[in-house]
Amino acid sequence: MKVLVVGGGGREHALCWAIAASPLLDTLWCAPGNAGIAEVAECVPIDSLDITGLVGFATERGVDLVVVGGEPPLVAGLADACAAAGVKCFGPSQAAARLEGSKAFTREVADAAGAPGARWQQFNDPAAAKAYIGDEGAPIVVKADGLAAGKGVVVAATVAEAEAAIADIMESRIHGDSGATVLIEECLVGQEVSFFALCDGTTALPLGAAQDHKRVGDGDTGPNTGGMGAYSPPPVFTDALRDEVMARIVNPVLAEMAKRGTPFRGVLFVGLMITADGPRLIEFNVRFGDPECQALMVRLRSDLLPALLAACDGELAKFGLRWEPVHSLVVVMAARGYPGAYGKGTEIRGLERAAQIPGVQVFHAGTARRDDGALVATGGRVLGVTATGGSLAEAQAAAYAAVDAIDWPEGFCRRDIGWRAL
Repeated sequence: MKVLVVGGGGREHALCWAIAASPLLDTLWCAPGNAGIAEVAECVPIDSLDITGLVGFATERGVDLVVVGGEPPLVAGLADACAAAGVKCFGPSQAAARLEGSKAFTREVADAAGAPGARWQQFNDPAAAKAYIGDEGAPIVVKADGLAAGKGVVVAATVAEAEAAIADIMESRIHGDSGATVLIEECLVGQEVSFFALCDGTTALPLGAAQDHKRVGDGDTGPNTGGMGAYSPPPVFTDALRDEVMARIVNPVLAEMAKRGTPFRGVLFVGLMITADGPRLIEFNVRFGDPECQALMVRLRSDLLPALLAACDGELAKFGLRWEPVHSLVVVMAARGYPGAYGKGTEIRGLERAAQIPGVQVFHAGTARRDDGALVATGGRVLGVTATGGSLAEAQAAAYAAVDAIDWPEGFCRRDIGWRAL
């Protein structure tokens, strides 16, 4: 098979790494890729939002399957364009991708499906939003309705903080038009879990769970980020909870989407809060999480490629997945200053030493090669140092040993990934 993966981050490196191991694979491309992906796939210089360029490449090269890593191309209609050109694509249609493209749409669908979630209200007017916050009090959650690269959610501890979030999102438009509408939600209390299910439009297959660390600093302090680390499986997410989430959230929402004429095919990322009253829906995403994908891929024993094909072909009902009996943990190394302003072009050394540690796999998120062959940082989140172990403590020890083997003075990481479980 010829496969094209779309994207250039740590999630896409993990997907390419897993797909490259498939005996079904003949050729693997990634657009645009990064320095780590270039070790397992041929990188092609096509932007992930260049729909015409991606479809043109796929048809010209006879690509059998396009695998979309991130949400922007899906929200922009890449799966629809592939379908129109007769190219198989793993990822939802533009209409189904609204489950991530609009948080208000997610809440409407979830409510119609009877899925348990937070109380919420939608606002287009900043003054009305602030008045509602004043009535409700804090803590409270403010969300930009549209895509905001994982940074459009503010969990406000005070009314003043929530009002400042409204000013930033709706008035200053720090996330552009994604902030024209906001959702204000009840602040749920509990442990947050990322759960994933492969979907083929009618059937959903559980794909595993992870716990992410969103805040930039140790002890869950500082601003939210795209994710500073993750581990899998999370001890809090029992088999009984998984079955409850499938029965009360995933399957009803899948049925509701099909009923609306927009069946969901791809991977459904279910953001959950495990509360004293059971699992509650926080949000949906329409792609693998980052860094959760890295934590899942190193645990997957089954060949990923047939699973992706089964989701495209409506055959998940007769499919199953096997997992390695291990724990995994990912530590994200980021450029100093992230999630604010950060420098680019700093050199990273020592990855060979890190990779020699048993159980370690380093996934690249924001890297490139200089003309002299040196590895340099090109993004905010730069490396996903991933390790497996017989216990979570073993995986954590291996991951941090690998972090310490990497020579990158301009980078930083949290030193407490996995703290909640350990």
